[in-house]
Amino acid sequence: MTRFVLVAGAWLGAWAWDEVAAELRAAGHAAHPLTLSGLAEKRDAPTGQRTHVRDVVDEVERLGLRDVVLVGHSYSGVPVGQAAGLIGDRLRRVVFVDANVPVDGEPDLAGWPSDHVRRAIGANGGFWPPPEADDFAGQDLTDDQIGRFTAGATPHPGATLTEPAVLNRPLGELPGTYVKCLLDGEEPPPAAAELLESGNWELVTMATGHWPMFSRPRELARILHEAATDR
Repeated sequence: MTRFVLVAGAWLGAWAWDEVAAELRAAGHAAHPLTLSGLAEKRDAPTGQRTHVRDVVDEVERLGLRDVVLVGHSYSGVPVGQAAGLIGDRLRRVVFVDANVPVDGEPDLAGWPSDHVRRAIGANGGFWPPPEADDFAGQDLTDDQIGRFTAGATPHPGATLTEPAVLNRPLGELPGTYVKCLLDGEEPPPAAAELLESGNWELVTMATGHWPMFSRPRELARILHEAATDR
């Protein structure tokens, strides 16, 4: 049995993994969706990027988990990637789901065209507002799935996007999988492409949009299962 710690991206909490977690448990795994500080039911907690790294590490240690697969989606690839280097031999694998990759000394916003995000954070009291329904066009989501997203989303703490990452070891030394969702662009970001050249990382593609835990939960759960077991 593999222990999965599932961390969703910006605006989302543990609830976003409900369907994927159910599929993993049905396959005999343990699934632990995690809400990061400042989001969802933890929206009132003060936070920064280092807090999010500690959220992940503390969850692994609190539950006494070993043989852990850390899964980071979108923004959360940045804290998850840092946490992966801190949990030592507890780690089995790290999986980035259409995720941003931490680069030592750089903030999340450095790796992609993000001036609009900085402006939105500045105009909204330090928070990045959730997308509106029209922003999900072309992402393989039904109206019901979009409604679920927008109903549960919370503004994302801007400090987590602007503080620099701190890596205690190169990610390329860790066993990993990058899941690229092709409707959100066909190529992994440059930092992920470098990991895929390391020999320790593999690339998996999904013909869906940026939020596969909503659009293709069963397929995503299968990919996570295979990432953990096909070694």
